[in-house]
Amino acid sequence: MKIQFAMDTLTTAQALEWAAAAAPHVDILELGTPLIKSEGLAAVTAVKAAHPDKIILADLKTMDAGGLEAEIAFDAGADLVTVLGTADDSTIAGAVETATRHGKGVVVDLIGVEDKALRAQQAVELGAEFVEMHAGLDEQAQEGYSLDGLLAAGRSAGVPFSVAGGVSSSTAGDVKAAGAQIAVAGGALYSAEDIGSAAEELRAAVA
Repeated sequence: MKIQFAMDTLTTAQALEWAAAAAPHVDILELGTPLIKSEGLAAVTAVKAAHPDKIILADLKTMDAGGLEAEIAFDAGADLVTVLGTADDSTIAGAVETATRHGKGVVVDLIGVEDKALRAQQAVELGAEFVEMHAGLDEQAQEGYSLDGLLAAGRSAGVPFSVAGGVSSSTAGDVKAAGAQIAVAGGALYSAEDIGSAAEELRAAVA
């Protein structure tokens, strides 16, 4: 199972610091949407230059102009880009077409999608490399939230998927048992006193 580090910061300098600490224990470095909006795609270029051996995911959350937005992210050094599952099929297909030309990949983020299992299947049919069963920070903050719904959707979809929505070393075993290919951790790593140790602990939990 791969580990993806979702770096939700507003500065490239902070992202580079976090990436350096976590890199020995993670596979995918995700540049969060707030970072890209704050610093632009230059942040993608900087992180890829610092970690050329890692998969770099630009979390664009594209909703339109899929081919165009994928193109500029890949040119900046991204290996994967995200398109929202609520986007039109043509937007996903456009991003996939561009990714194929570049030898890169598209991840369809299912945040806000009601029937995640169904949309996951459709997204993979359109060419997505995998889908992300995702609950955002606002949803996670609601009383009674748990990972169970995301894990159930992943199990029933029967397609390659990642899970993002409060993944930590204590829940990573459940994510792995559900059949996810990738565990996406954000706050569990960057809020830790020692990011490297937290990433190492998460790696051990999914080993």
